[in-house]
Amino acid sequence: MNITTKIAFIEASLLCMHVIVICHVVCGNAKEHDKQLVYSDCLIEPPSQLLWLQEHRFKNSIKRNESQKGLTSTRRRSNGQLKLKQTVFKEHILRLVLSKTKKMGVLPLQSFALPAIVVFSLIIIPQLALGGITRHYHFDIKYQNVSRLWHTKRMVTVNGMYPGPSIIAREGDRVLIKVVNHVQENISIHWHGIRQLGSGWADGPAYVTQCPIQKGQSYVYNYTIVGQRGTLLWHAHISWLRATLYGPIIILPKHGLPYPFTKPHKEVPIIFGEWWNADPEDVITQALQTGGGPNVSDAYTINGLPGPLYNGSAKDTFKLKVKGGKTYLLRLINAAMNDELFFSIANHTLTVVEADAIYVKPFETETILIAPGQTTNVLLKTKSEYPKATFLMSARPYATGQGTFDNSTVAGILEYEVPPHSLHSTTSIKKLPLLKPILPALNDTSFATKFSNKLRSLGSPQFPANVPLKVDKHFFFTIGLGTSPCQQNQTCQGPNGTKFAASVNNESFTLPTTALLQAHYFGKSNGVYSPNFPISPLIPFNYTGTPPNNTMVSNGTKVVVVPFNTSVELVMQDTSILGAESHPVHLHGFNFFVVGQGFGNFDPNKDPLNFNLVDPIERNTVGVPSGGWVAIRFLADNPGVWLMHCHLEIHTSWGLKMAWIVLDGNLPNQKLLPPPTDLPKC
Repeated sequence: MNITTKIAFIEASLLCMHVIVICHVVCGNAKEHDKQLVYSDCLIEPPSQLLWLQEHRFKNSIKRNESQKGLTSTRRRSNGQLKLKQTVFKEHILRLVLSKTKKMGVLPLQSFALPAIVVFSLIIIPQLALGGITRHYHFDIKYQNVSRLWHTKRMVTVNGMYPGPSIIAREGDRVLIKVVNHVQENISIHWHGIRQLGSGWADGPAYVTQCPIQKGQSYVYNYTIVGQRGTLLWHAHISWLRATLYGPIIILPKHGLPYPFTKPHKEVPIIFGEWWNADPEDVITQALQTGGGPNVSDAYTINGLPGPLYNGSAKDTFKLKVKGGKTYLLRLINAAMNDELFFSIANHTLTVVEADAIYVKPFETETILIAPGQTTNVLLKTKSEYPKATFLMSARPYATGQGTFDNSTVAGILEYEVPPHSLHSTTSIKKLPLLKPILPALNDTSFATKFSNKLRSLGSPQFPANVPLKVDKHFFFTIGLGTSPCQQNQTCQGPNGTKFAASVNNESFTLPTTALLQAHYFGKSNGVYSPNFPISPLIPFNYTGTPPNNTMVSNGTKVVVVPFNTSVELVMQDTSILGAESHPVHLHGFNFFVVGQGFGNFDPNKDPLNFNLVDPIERNTVGVPSGGWVAIRFLADNPGVWLMHCHLEIHTSWGLKMAWIVLDGNLPNQKLLPPPTDLPKC
């Protein structure tokens, strides 16, 4: 291939790339196989090639111009040249999108996202060409009618998409996401797992780091991705709106840094969710009013689709078409509301290579366990010969509590491409046997324990496990359920006529009416929060034995305050109050190292002797074992206010959350920056 042909190929690929990005948005209601036609026509696979083509094309363009004409003058002219090229590209893009979407029966300009994506392209490309690293996204919060399980309902979405769009960036990039609220509900968005170093105002939990975005208002989330690469997620962080407001965050390595594992043929985000036929906001409102447990979801979803195991949902099935003898990187994300999930692909082995955007020592498994808020990257090596079968990719809950839960199974289909010149036809593929995986039992804590024990940080010279070896402050938190009294003249549906509650060290957290971070920054904490959260239970008891008679919790807004750069060790202990249960706990603003875990009551004299201080898994969300404990360590090197909570949404609603305040350090780069001018007001 000569240089002219190469350039033409790159330009054609770039145009196709734009069609794919826009089609992802404007063709949100098109069938998945129709969208796959666009991908196959373009002969590229998102997302890594998407960014590579953007960057490669324009960097080469600048290099050629600079070699011909001199550095300074070319840089002055390059902006105009790029704008001219982008105008031409935009015209081609719109024509291609029109032709493609007409074939799909979709009106491309129905979505507000089309101009946003075009603007995104025109902003991003010149910055990539000139070595810039700022990526712009636009989130329109709007209502959209969506149909699943024979039910159509109006739901809150980003850009009309369910699930929402992917945030794609590289390690070291700055990301700006303008969120505009067009709905009645107040909105805030959390960028789950992003460290937010120096950008605590962008973390997102309502009434913690910001007041929510009200109807007709907007807010620009502004943060830089520092020292992270892999898969994370974004989701709403107010009430139960994250049931429909969620999507992937895909962080690619820096240029020139390969993955520390086999380069995949293709990368595929797989995001688990939950679907209610009812409005989830009505579900949690009813539960909090009655004091009982919430109505469970009607289905789990894979990339927003329930799959063939639910009545009438065969057409709403995620299908992954693969080639034989290839390696695929599956970016697994659990965005479900209230359930940890087992996941497996029939007759295939998965290799775990990353968890919560941290590389791990690779290990093979047929099943993974993934809690809400967790992500896991796995390699799928397809069979070298055509298998003459299709395979279910299935997920169902790991449930340890005594409450009701959605005891159903979501499935997608893994389908092999027919080899060229094969005797198999499309008709014969439909007649192939459909194989199902064998998943662990719903309460298989033994599997959960063995799986979590296999997770170890890669611990290589390039990606070390910098475990804090010295501990400045020790904390011991009980994590569990409890009760609150029923209001007068009301009948409640919780235990013995009470209301369900949840707590940390028996403190059930009450969100304030103004943001904690603003109160902290401006020194106006009086009446907002108190800095005396207990560092251990005020009344010790046999945490995993017979529960105490009094299960009532205390209510308030208390925080832990630690100096900058404090080395923290936290032991989280499950309790048997209203039943032992696994709790996936997420810490905002930090990664932590899981140095130990076990069953029964934590023994401060014996258990630390077995801590792993060499290569413990580093993550942002960890499961507190049912009837057991987990120990984590982290360095409090990020000034601000950081929420910590159970990622089972009902437990968060019941109060299983608290906050850490990390004080400023002495140096200028160790201090919380002033709030942005567009920070929402309460």
